[in-house]
Amino acid sequence: MSSLLGIFLFLYLFLLLSSISAKNRDYKWEVEYMHWCPDGVDGVVISINGQFPGPTIRAIVGDTIFVHLTNNLHTEGLVIHWHGISQIGTPWADGTALISQCPINPGETFLYKFKVDKAGTYFYHGHYGMQRSAGLYGSLIVEVPKDEKEPFHYDEELNLLLSDWWHKSYHDQQIDLSSKPFRWIGEPQTLLMNGRGQFNCSIAAQFSKLHIPQCKLRGDEQYAPQIFKVHPNKTYRLRVASTTALASLNLAIEGHKMMVVEADGNYIQPFFVENMDIYSGESYSILFKTDQNPSNNYWISISVRGREPKTPQGLTILNYIPNFASKIPNSPPPLPPLWNDYNYSKTFSNKIFGLMGLSSRPPTRQNRRILLLNTQNRIEGYTRWSINNISLVFPTTPYLGSIKYGINNAFDTKSPPNTFSKNYNIMKPPPNPNSTYGNRVYMLKFNTTIDIILQNANALGENVSEIHPWHLHGHNFWVLGYGDGKFDHKKDVDKFNLKNPPLRNSVVIFPYGWTAIRFVANNPGVWAFHCHIEPHLHLGMGVVFAEGVHLVKNVPNEALNCGLTRKMFVKDKNK
Repeated sequence: MSSLLGIFLFLYLFLLLSSISAKNRDYKWEVEYMHWCPDGVDGVVISINGQFPGPTIRAIVGDTIFVHLTNNLHTEGLVIHWHGISQIGTPWADGTALISQCPINPGETFLYKFKVDKAGTYFYHGHYGMQRSAGLYGSLIVEVPKDEKEPFHYDEELNLLLSDWWHKSYHDQQIDLSSKPFRWIGEPQTLLMNGRGQFNCSIAAQFSKLHIPQCKLRGDEQYAPQIFKVHPNKTYRLRVASTTALASLNLAIEGHKMMVVEADGNYIQPFFVENMDIYSGESYSILFKTDQNPSNNYWISISVRGREPKTPQGLTILNYIPNFASKIPNSPPPLPPLWNDYNYSKTFSNKIFGLMGLSSRPPTRQNRRILLLNTQNRIEGYTRWSINNISLVFPTTPYLGSIKYGINNAFDTKSPPNTFSKNYNIMKPPPNPNSTYGNRVYMLKFNTTIDIILQNANALGENVSEIHPWHLHGHNFWVLGYGDGKFDHKKDVDKFNLKNPPLRNSVVIFPYGWTAIRFVANNPGVWAFHCHIEPHLHLGMGVVFAEGVHLVKNVPNEALNCGLTRKMFVKDKNK
């Protein structure tokens, strides 16, 4: 009995100390339009408290974040998604419009309250319409508790948020995408590092064969590159996240080998690379040593992958102190791999494994397998993307509210397709390109293990299949493997990595290939799973999962105060 009492007292003290060390971090944010020059061309961004990108949130595991968000956009709603945060117990704070909450109307203030329970490199961004394309994003860093150590050592830390930028407004882009005939938005004009880029000039102008003017490196210009200052002979951790709307990227630090140690907030088996691919929605931590000639500065570069590069490299300088920050490196910027060298990209992805001893293993068996065929289609002459021939559109009532309160006429309650035709030829354009709109939900049995096979295919045009980075809300999943061609259950399941697959929240499917993931449906709520390319989600490339919604408690009324749930709250108020 005394030993049991001792264990009880130990657990009580542990929980008490944990709660004492955890902090409440309170923020008041006002979101509004702002004139800005991200790349030297005057435009309009969506800012937070007058900042672009938005303020960086830094917290420690166990902290509770309070964000009082006021919408000053005047003409449109907004939400914020906290990308990579599981939102355990707070699915209404996931920030997905018409899935987990209503859009925050102009003039309204909404309180996001959630706990950060896992250390890692994350970010946040708008998740209503295409507001991420307008610059509504920022970094979110969660550190380990002060009495814990990470499985790697570094002296100092740097943070790099990657994005892309268009001179056409995101409103115009949405109109183009929804037009008949279809108007593609084109490639971004500029790649941004921490919200800064250079259009029609180059930091490396002296190395160019073209007559490009030299960019200004100093001054108050909003587009002047952020120089990364480092001391020689130290180890740096570079936290890097990509919130691009379209571009897949390759990152390089001239002359420096990079050790990749974290992916999407999960420790991985360290490995060295000279450059690395990073897709929209992904985040990494890399370590590098400042062991090069200290009298020089060096390039940090990002280049487009997976699309014919019509956007110049994004560049900034790794400045070895005490050199002048404006000192141009001695060599041209690093040459990226060929944009369509997918084998190069696959080699990088296949090097990522869970860290043995610290990364959990997946369940050995699945309870349900869902195959999702990704196709480009047409609906009544409009170009759309579809999953299993259904193009996602959102209902006017958030799924979380309609499912929790049993409002059956809020969306189509038929089960969406679990698979696609075995005879479908993924190597050719669809023989019948017509699709249908839909808002069905995959109802997952709580606490079951789910396998998802993402299957890529040919688009409407001949010999066209694109890279698609997919992101799952509310969960981390194990990446069991990648493959070329059509998924073959008999052959490919045996190749799944069940020993040390990486935990991720985002994953890529390569052209004409498949990707297999596994997760446990143990987080009550309704969760989006979608391509993280902004125009692709806008055109219907996504699905919705629901699990254990009856277990969700304490949903704020203001989260669901729209559509049919609004009528329900009004009735309750008038009683």
